[in-house]
Amino acid sequence: MKDSSPENMVIGDKSGIDLSDSRPSLKAQLRVQQQQLAALPAEGDPLVRARLQLEIAETLLGLQQHRESWEQARGAFDVFAAAEAWQEAIETCDVLFRCDQPESLAALGNGVWLSITYPVPAALTVAMLQHIVDETPDDSDGGAVAAMTAHYIADLRTEGKEHVSLTFLTNQMVAGVAKRHRGIENDPDMIKMWTEILGLNDVSALLSRLAEMLDVIVGERWWIDRDALRERLPEN
Repeated sequence: MKDSSPENMVIGDKSGIDLSDSRPSLKAQLRVQQQQLAALPAEGDPLVRARLQLEIAETLLGLQQHRESWEQARGAFDVFAAAEAWQEAIETCDVLFRCDQPESLAALGNGVWLSITYPVPAALTVAMLQHIVDETPDDSDGGAVAAMTAHYIADLRTEGKEHVSLTFLTNQMVAGVAKRHRGIENDPDMIKMWTEILGLNDVSALLSRLAEMLDVIVGERWWIDRDALRERLPEN
């Protein structure tokens, strides 16, 4: 795999949205949330506190207070992980990634690993993989691996109308990467040939390549014990 190292993945503004008009309401919302957090009993349910911390982190992110948002969300992640509340842990990784902090790529890697390993809603997994697609250089195979994995997960975990809508989205992801990667326009036959040339149609090999990429992205900054979690996964 080429060009998938952290130095070649650039974290930039994740929103591109002018939130200036909403700042007064966000500040009022933050005050209420902080009051609610302060009112929680010290010996109360840690998950209740962590959920409120995640809400505060999202509000702080909307206010462009990235460092403060990170501090709230990072503590919440550890609580969710300890409770094996994986969907909330992944949602927290999404916030942490968008905080644009030194370990934001590590947060993305941790979140993607969890979203592939556990049967969380497919849309959440696709959203996490979209971040990798967005962050990898145009000529990198990493974006192709992420997009094809997103399509595989969408196909595997959804049915009915959700399957139709989400696989349509992931097909567009794959087509977009094919265009930027090799200049292939939205031609199904050419895209199929491109995926075969890159070996992306072999699911086992695809997931192995994604795992290698995540190891590069995260390095030594895994916040979870992956071996212990793998041992507890159901055999089927």
